Amino acid sequence: MMSNIVEYNNGHIFSQLGAELVFTQNAQGEYLSFYWKSDIYNQSNLDQKTFQPLVKETYLERIRRVIKRKIPEQCNYVFCHEQFCLPFELIISPIILSDGAVESVLVMGRSLDNASHLSIESTSALPTNPDPYQKLLTNIARKIRRTLDLETIGQQTVDSIGEALKASRCLLLMPTNSNSQILQVKAEYCEPKYKSLLAMQIKYSDHEEMKEAIMSRNAVIFNSSHCADCDALSTLLVPTFYQQELNGIICLHQCDRPRSWNEAEQELVQELADQVGTAMAHATIYQKLEIANKEAKEASRLKSEFLASTSHELRTPLNGILGFLKLVLDDMADDKEEEREFIDQAYNSALHLLNLINDILDIAKIEAGKMEFELTSISWNQICDEIQKFAHSQAEKKNLYFHIELPSTYDEILLYADYQRLLQVMLNLVGNSLKFTQEGGIEIKGEIVPKQIEINDVILPGVLKISVEDTGIGVALDKQERLFETFYQVDGSRTKAYGGTGLGLAISKRLVEAMGGKISFYSMGEFLGTTVTFTMPLAQLPLLKTENQDKISE
Repeated sequence: MMSNIVEYNNGHIFSQLGAELVFTQNAQGEYLSFYWKSDIYNQSNLDQKTFQPLVKETYLERIRRVIKRKIPEQCNYVFCHEQFCLPFELIISPIILSDGAVESVLVMGRSLDNASHLSIESTSALPTNPDPYQKLLTNIARKIRRTLDLETIGQQTVDSIGEALKASRCLLLMPTNSNSQILQVKAEYCEPKYKSLLAMQIKYSDHEEMKEAIMSRNAVIFNSSHCADCDALSTLLVPTFYQQELNGIICLHQCDRPRSWNEAEQELVQELADQVGTAMAHATIYQKLEIANKEAKEASRLKSEFLASTSHELRTPLNGILGFLKLVLDDMADDKEEEREFIDQAYNSALHLLNLINDILDIAKIEAGKMEFELTSISWNQICDEIQKFAHSQAEKKNLYFHIELPSTYDEILLYADYQRLLQVMLNLVGNSLKFTQEGGIEIKGEIVPKQIEINDVILPGVLKISVEDTGIGVALDKQERLFETFYQVDGSRTKAYGGTGLGLAISKRLVEAMGGKISFYSMGEFLGTTVTFTMPLAQLPLLKTENQDKISE
């Protein structure tokens, strides 16, 4: 009988505690000792079965939680004895052994005489002091669920945890990109007297504690800093995941003293990390969807503008062809010379129309990956001759200077490229310069860069750095990064008078990259000219002269 054991071993000790009901239990709910100061109920029949909580499962959950967290809890429970249901106010405390372990609890209770009228359902488990961090966890979770802004989620997380746990610093570190070992501090709670670590980067593979936290997916505690600038005496790390993929680490620092983070604190951060990991993933997905939606809308807008512009550009030369041919057919020319002029104008309009159609077909081929290239050894000098013929008369009509400056070499400059595609790039770039330049002129330069590269498994000795400079209308700095996008034109209202589809740079970029080169655009700003620079692989490294470079000019 349980009462006999208690009577001889613990009755006197427990009676001195001043509580009406005192007993100890293990995690399974087995009584290890028992004392009950009552003259009303028959205690001679007390045993493991006759004095039990009405709802045993919830009671045992609380017992086990106290054992795990090592934190006392206060609650109300109804116990059954014989035909009676007895409500008690209980204080459940962990019994901590000399080695710090907890295997049992001490329960002290007071009968709730005024609660005898309560129904069993309403008094079966009435916690008056529940999990001390449960309300905090609920509040933080509610906050982060209200937003899909990644920055807001991060800041609310670190502020809430840092303030609640009175930590010196709370950080949220996130990977700089997918599959990256570099973590960056994206949000920070920091007491004013300590150094801010916002934006600091850490390679987690260099820190054993971080690797342990990530591999174990659990909290890791250590009494030192994970970086030289952290000045932390105690650190708690908890990783956050979404669908088995790391997306952050919550890091708490205590800088003013060594700190032992208890089970409840660890569990709070761990439970919050689960929710934060999901919230951050959802926010990231939402951000990507927003960006994709904006890009789709922008692409749709640009395509609409492109179609409107293209329809106009296609109609203009077509109307010119029809108009001039109509004049010839109706014998409207005064003489043979004027008739010849009408035919020449129709021919030029047809060439312009053909170029527009070719641009549209080329960009369609490139986007579909159908463009074919024949990379072989070609002459840069020959390309320059073609460009000279193309640009000379046009520059002369506009009173512009036009120069091509070749590197001074003993032998011919041979490039590893597709002749027609490289010529197309040069015609596009020089054509743009001629179109947008009203005074000054255009200059083409080349520079030999002896730097070994590999193109399609072919080792080549270097590149020719080619630049096309003009003194034209220029481009605002904030517009330059989008110039190579398909269907994008800078400020349609300002460039509309110059005509064209706006596909030249987009096509040129893709052609240059397909031939193993790189291309860039630079302008000091509006009305300050432009420089387009790109590289082409050299088929062989020419022998350079030391004297001044030759010039081909008009």
